[in-house]
Amino acid sequence: MVDFSRYTVSIDYDRRLYKQDIAGSIAHAKMLAKQGIISQEDAAQITQGLQTIETEIRDDTFPWDPALEDLHMNIESRLHTLTGATAGRLHTARSRNDQVAVDLRLYTKTTIVELVKGLRGVQRALVDLAARHQDVVMPGYTHLQRAQPVLFAHHMLAYFEMFQRDIGRFQDCHQRTDVMPLGSGALAGVAYQTDREFLAAELGFSKISANSMDAVSDRDFVVEFLAAASVCMMHFSRMSEELVLWSSGEFGFVRLSDDFTTGSSIMPQKRNPDFAELARGKTGRVYGDLIGLLTTLKGLPLTYNRDLQEDKEGFFDAADTLTTTLDVFQGMLPGMKLNEERVSSLAGESQMLATDLADYLVGKGMPFREAHGIMRELSHHCDNWGIGLQNLPLVEYQKFSGLFQDDVYDITAESSAAARDNPGGTAPVRVAAALSDAKKILEAAAHGF
Repeated sequence: MVDFSRYTVSIDYDRRLYKQDIAGSIAHAKMLAKQGIISQEDAAQITQGLQTIETEIRDDTFPWDPALEDLHMNIESRLHTLTGATAGRLHTARSRNDQVAVDLRLYTKTTIVELVKGLRGVQRALVDLAARHQDVVMPGYTHLQRAQPVLFAHHMLAYFEMFQRDIGRFQDCHQRTDVMPLGSGALAGVAYQTDREFLAAELGFSKISANSMDAVSDRDFVVEFLAAASVCMMHFSRMSEELVLWSSGEFGFVRLSDDFTTGSSIMPQKRNPDFAELARGKTGRVYGDLIGLLTTLKGLPLTYNRDLQEDKEGFFDAADTLTTTLDVFQGMLPGMKLNEERVSSLAGESQMLATDLADYLVGKGMPFREAHGIMRELSHHCDNWGIGLQNLPLVEYQKFSGLFQDDVYDITAESSAAARDNPGGTAPVRVAAALSDAKKILEAAAHGF
C-alpha cells in the first residue's frame, strides 16, 4: 500500500531552519515570561531544553522522526521528552504559521549577508584583474563583432558595476525581509498581551509586521530574493559566456587555471571551461526556482495555505546555487591569465578604428554623417582588398577624401581609447578614476553590510 503520508513531509529540507527555529522559540519563551504569561522557571527550563536540542542537531545525534512531518513538530516533541509538560507552554500565543514565517525571514536575512560578502569577493577579484592589466587595450564588441578598442580594465569594471547593482538588490530585499511576523498567530493575532517589540529586538528585526493576515501569508521577500538571485546568476552567465569564448583557440584571450578546466575522455589536448559552462547552465535552474514560487503564490487566497510549504526547496536551491557560483568565481578569476600580446594586437584590426577616422574627418571640418559615409565606403574597400586601415597607403585614403593627411597614421588603438575621455569612458585616466572608486567602495563595504 502506498504511504501517502510522505506527500506532506517537509522535514527532509526544512531542518535547515533549526537554528532560526530555536532562536525564535527561545525569544518567544523569554517574552512569555517577561509578560507573566508563563513563569520564569518554565522559560528557563524551555530555554535549556532548546539549547540541548540545538547541540544534538549540530552534532547529528538528534532523533529525527519523519512521522512528525516538519522541523517544528520534531523540536516540540523532543522538547517534551526533555522537559515534560513544561514544553507544552512554549506554543502559547504562537502558531506554526507565524513560527515558520519568522524562521524563514531570519534565514533569508543571514543568507543575504553571506551572499553580499561573496559578491564583494568577486568584485575584489575583478578589481585585482583590472589593476594588474590596467593599460592593456583590447577589442570591444557589439553583436559579437569587433567594434572599438577598450581597456581590458574597463571591461572588468563593467562586471563590477553589474555586481554592485546585484548587491543593491539584495540589500533592498534584506530591508523588506527585516520585518518580524511572530505574534501574528495563525492569522488574526493572539489573545494574549505579548510584547512584539521585545521579540523584534531579541531576534534582530528592525520592525514588526503591521497586519497579521499579511504576515503569515507573505512570501514576497522570498520572491524578491529569487528575483535578485536570478539577475545575479544572469550576470555570471554573461561573464561565463565570455570566458568560454575568450579561452577558445579562436579567441585565445585568456587561459583559465587547470583547477577550473577539465580534459576530454578521448581528446588529450582539451581544456574545457566546464566551471564557466556550468555557471551558465545553472542560471536556468535559478530562473526555474523563481517561476516555481511565483506560480505557487499566484492563486492563493488569504491567509496561510499548505501550498506555502513549497516556498523552501526552491529558495534553498537558489541560495545554494548562487553561493557555490560565488565560490567558483572567487577562485577562478584570480588564476585567469590574460594574453596581453594577443588582445593588444587585435585591438586595432578589422577596421576597428573607423569611428576614430570619421572623427578625424569631423575635426577637419566635415559633417559627421558625411564622414560616416566615407568611412563606410573606405571600410568596405579595405575588406574587399583584405587590408587593414592602418596599412592602407595614403594615396588610397585620399581617393575617398582629400582631408586625409599623414597624421591619419597617428590614430591607433591606444589613441582611440584615450580619446574617450568623458565620464564613464574607456580613456586610461577615466578607467584609473573608476578603478580608484571601485577600491573605495570595497574599502567602505569592509566596515559593514
